[in-house]
Amino acid sequence: MTCDLNPRFKDTICSVSGASAMEVTEHIQELWSGYGQILRLRLEGASPFPSTVIAKHIRLLTTKNQPRGWNSNYSHQRKLKSYQVESAWYRHWSQLCGPDCRIPELLAFDQHEGEILLILEDLDAAGYPARLTSVSPTQLKTCLDWLAHFHVTFMGTKPEDLWETGTYWHLTTRSEELEALDDSPLKNAASAIDSILTNARYQTIVHGDAKLANFCFSEPGDQVAAVDFQYVGGGCGMKDLAYFIGSCLDESACAQQESELLDHYFATLRSGLASKHPGIDSADVEAEWRALFPLAWTDFHRFLKGWSPGHWKINSYSEQLAREVCATL
Repeated sequence: MTCDLNPRFKDTICSVSGASAMEVTEHIQELWSGYGQILRLRLEGASPFPSTVIAKHIRLLTTKNQPRGWNSNYSHQRKLKSYQVESAWYRHWSQLCGPDCRIPELLAFDQHEGEILLILEDLDAAGYPARLTSVSPTQLKTCLDWLAHFHVTFMGTKPEDLWETGTYWHLTTRSEELEALDDSPLKNAASAIDSILTNARYQTIVHGDAKLANFCFSEPGDQVAAVDFQYVGGGCGMKDLAYFIGSCLDESACAQQESELLDHYFATLRSGLASKHPGIDSADVEAEWRALFPLAWTDFHRFLKGWSPGHWKINSYSEQLAREVCATL
């Protein structure tokens, strides 16, 4: 396959890896809205680099039509910042993640004339080759463990050079979708919900797009790593948890399993806090965050109804939860 990278980036890859030559072996995907591409590269003679790596090639000056019709300078600027945040994440923060919240290692970075190159560890080669569209109860809980360990790792950390408020749907950056929202009680409650989540006593760093598609599994499914950190930033960990569960389960399963899944997540969170942050009262964190779970769920539901009113995730479980939350505010 031909390599659609500018000569500078090809030189960067060969220079830092010691490779004598490189080849694109897979075009993994185009980035959302035409901002670039993700490639798998084979490096010949690389040392100490691995023989295959992932190249995330971002073109900040390119704009195309946004899916679902959202195409404005505001959304373009949000997207540009997201790639700058992801670059900062990999360069300055990613090394803090341990094996319990595994992510790809950054191997090289370069930027030139509105383009960014991230060379990342190939998680397929590292033992995480499986991408799932549905999960078993064990696999689901493996992801909940990842989230809990991630939130423990960054508990109380200020998100410097990241999004001040993580997640791609938070209210400050989604005024267009709020304006389009045709649900008066939810629209009227949006600001209060956002304020309560933003001002929660216990804050961490959230992944910000922790859907099933962004988790890479080992073949047995008992280990997992996460990718895609464009919307990583500060926030209450319940934002990740609500969003992830909603990406895996239908409305019936959400209603039936919510309590069990929350129990599992908080058991891991308590254990992690006791080990890494013994000065933090884990019971206090759990009490606050459990109460915020319905608000985090409703916060994403607010965005979704404004962005894509016919989306499959808009279901009776979410509608009921949102009504209950709005009624209490």
